[in-house]
Amino acid sequence: MPEFLLAEWLGKPLWMWTGFLSIVIALLAFDLGIWHKDDKEMGISESLWLSAFYFAFSCAYGAAVWWAYSAGVISTSDGTHAGVTFFTGFFIEKALSIDNVFVISLIFGFFAIPRKYQYRALVWGIIAVIVLRGLMIAVGAALVQNYSWILYFFGAFLIATGIKMLIVPEGDPDVSKNPVVKFMKKHMRVTDELHAQKFFVRQPDPKTGKIVLWATPLFLALVVVNIADLVFAVDSVPAIFAITTDTFIVYTANIMAILGLRALYFALAAMVHRFEYLKYSLAIVLVFIGLKIFWNNLVGKFPPEYSLGITVALIAAGIIYSLWKTRDQAPHTGPGA
Repeated sequence: MPEFLLAEWLGKPLWMWTGFLSIVIALLAFDLGIWHKDDKEMGISESLWLSAFYFAFSCAYGAAVWWAYSAGVISTSDGTHAGVTFFTGFFIEKALSIDNVFVISLIFGFFAIPRKYQYRALVWGIIAVIVLRGLMIAVGAALVQNYSWILYFFGAFLIATGIKMLIVPEGDPDVSKNPVVKFMKKHMRVTDELHAQKFFVRQPDPKTGKIVLWATPLFLALVVVNIADLVFAVDSVPAIFAITTDTFIVYTANIMAILGLRALYFALAAMVHRFEYLKYSLAIVLVFIGLKIFWNNLVGKFPPEYSLGITVALIAAGIIYSLWKTRDQAPHTGPGA
């Protein structure tokens, strides 16, 4: 193995980071280059099958991480802790992202993006997520490493966020008033209509007649979706750091959860209204994770396997109760036009 791949970055050898990113790039290349080479509307059945593939792949990857840590391949023998924290972070990120599905659906509806172009936009958006989440996690890791007390801040933030979710009613976001949308429309040339799957097109400038570059509504939707993802990451990234300070586990659990969510989007978007009670169980999960930070430092280490069990039980209870309470509600027609 080349020496530079043995160099450490954020506490782990470079070969681990390049290996993980190579896996993600291969999945995206297969998704866009083969599976969805031609634009088509994704049905709920395909969405569920593709999501099942990503879920199984993520679980297999988590099991591989568990084994690698246990076998000493990653310079530690605490494989149980690594594996359990990976799956805890994975499930929390997955559940927290369900609310994101509703916002994404509103964004696509506002820009009138047909369903057959939505998945391509979501997959391209993952590229931005890989970079932006990476930057957020790198900053978080640097803060935790240099200022250990920042974990108490994360804990207090999660507790406050959870309590807010419990007592403050949520309203539907107004995409038309989004400052990013206003800024782009003011400072960029944006076409009035879509141009198939293209994010940019060349058209004459109505003032000069010269051929210039224009952005399309699909590009605006892509940008706003990724801004929304950053907003949701403000909750999810501290939540995973509250579980583990292993940056590799934090990052890979985040990305694996997001990969699967993009595939599940078309099934969830049609029934996201039926998960209205999930936010209460998520709020309790955030409060629990926040309190665990104080418990670990003031009382003693809380067993990670208990954390995983409690987290999964709370999320499952929220999903089951939501589906039971809304069992008579008709499904929505789906996202977009």
